[in-house]
Amino acid sequence: MAKLTRRTMLAATGAALTMGAEGAAPLTANDVIARIKAHVGVPWAEKTVDGIIAGDPTTPVAGIATTMMATYAVLKRAAAEGLNLVISHEPTFWSHQEDVSKVQNDPLYREKLAFIKDHKLVTFHFHDHWHALKPRDGIAEGMMRKIGWTNYVSAGDPQRFTIPPATLDQLTRLLRDKLKAKTIRVIGRPDMPVSKVKSSWGYAGKFPAVDWLNGDIDVLIVGETWEWELQEYVADLVAADRNKALIMVGHIESEQWGMETCAEWLRGFVPEVPVKFLEMPEPYWTPDR
Repeated sequence: MAKLTRRTMLAATGAALTMGAEGAAPLTANDVIARIKAHVGVPWAEKTVDGIIAGDPTTPVAGIATTMMATYAVLKRAAAEGLNLVISHEPTFWSHQEDVSKVQNDPLYREKLAFIKDHKLVTFHFHDHWHALKPRDGIAEGMMRKIGWTNYVSAGDPQRFTIPPATLDQLTRLLRDKLKAKTIRVIGRPDMPVSKVKSSWGYAGKFPAVDWLNGDIDVLIVGETWEWELQEYVADLVAADRNKALIMVGHIESEQWGMETCAEWLRGFVPEVPVKFLEMPEPYWTPDR
């Protein structure tokens, strides 16, 4: 008799979950992705980073994990919890375009890929179309919900808000607590009054950020930016006595709650298997900790 391991038990559970009452074929990764394409509300682009990155598309799905990044730690957790389809907003292999040409012989790449194959995982990059979700960008939707700003959003821009008057310091503390962001960096006077907020979840380049800052907003919230361009520009605005500010919360903390919303969205049309959001802890620490 074959040895019954935890992995074989998970596989058997997954197969049972995905079989219908009439003995229908199991739900595969390809099947879930077909449903995603049917529900995202926009035509699927021919040129996109979105797609299966690693694993067999015909793998029966026992459970689905949504996450910000398919890091090694996240993959280990997904495997342990029997969630073998990992839907990640950011890459699996450290490149937005998932270009692995220069890491083919990298020992970590080989180890991570082997882990995916050995545990029968499938990773799916879900970036472009989740941002393009109709009626509203899925990341923007999740972020405003997490912060509690759904009543303050602009009708024409899901990343612009008019919030109750606060100081820059108070706003920063709110973001720290709501987003679990422990290494926020801020440029601007702590006592500066703020109410008009623009966000650029993830990354913000110098443009159009400079144009936003020269408009009527008080503060721009970003995940990250090039420090020798936009950061320097805002520092000069402050030195020129402009009432402007920049809050950098980190790329992960500025987008990952949109993938919590993604899990909720998936449950609406993938009822056969568990769907769970796997939070990715902030990877940075500071000396005072």
